[in-house]
Amino acid sequence: GVHGNWFPLLPAVNLRGNSHHYHAVNVERRCTHVRVNLYPDGGLARLRLYGVPEIDANATDSEGLIDLVAALNGGTVVAANNQHFGLASNLLRPGRGINMGDGWETRRRREPGSDWCVLALAKPGVISAIEVDTCHFKGNYPDRCSIQGMLVAGGTPESLVTQSMFWPLLLPEQPLTMDHQHYYRKEILAHTPVSHVRFNIHPDGGVSRLRLRGRVAAA
Repeated sequence: GVHGNWFPLLPAVNLRGNSHHYHAVNVERRCTHVRVNLYPDGGLARLRLYGVPEIDANATDSEGLIDLVAALNGGTVVAANNQHFGLASNLLRPGRGINMGDGWETRRRREPGSDWCVLALAKPGVISAIEVDTCHFKGNYPDRCSIQGMLVAGGTPESLVTQSMFWPLLLPEQPLTMDHQHYYRKEILAHTPVSHVRFNIHPDGGVSRLRLRGRVAAA
């Protein structure tokens, strides 16, 4: 809490009026709160702290599960083949989408195949529950979706994209409906811990959110 052990992130630095200031931080420790000290007083317009969220494995729900792909927990997008109308990173945002632009939407395909994105989980784990939310997508939702997964150590985004085509299925193709939260449990195939997933939408369209709830694998 706020009464924990505080440690310095940035020593005192000089500021200029009406300016942006960027400072590197060389402290690699997890923190939940920050305190900003002004000397002696004055005003700041904005404060932004850039970093990578770190999953709190203890922040589980009543079933002991945590959303392994949520951006707030450290899930990230490795690659996506198409983001014409909306970014794949929107899939990982908290809450439900506020409109279609707040989801991942690809252009209409004029060629065979399907659209996809490759996602890195916050921590490797076993997925027990999946939610695919097509909120706001009514005439432009995908017909079907599927998910593949793999435990990966290293590799470039380009190599992961190539490998992902051959990853084992976690969720076989499932039909989707418009503006709806789809939940899957028994449909999930047995699997060992995965660190990355490939989310396929067939053939194209928009999805608002993707939740992959599971348990973090033992180190």
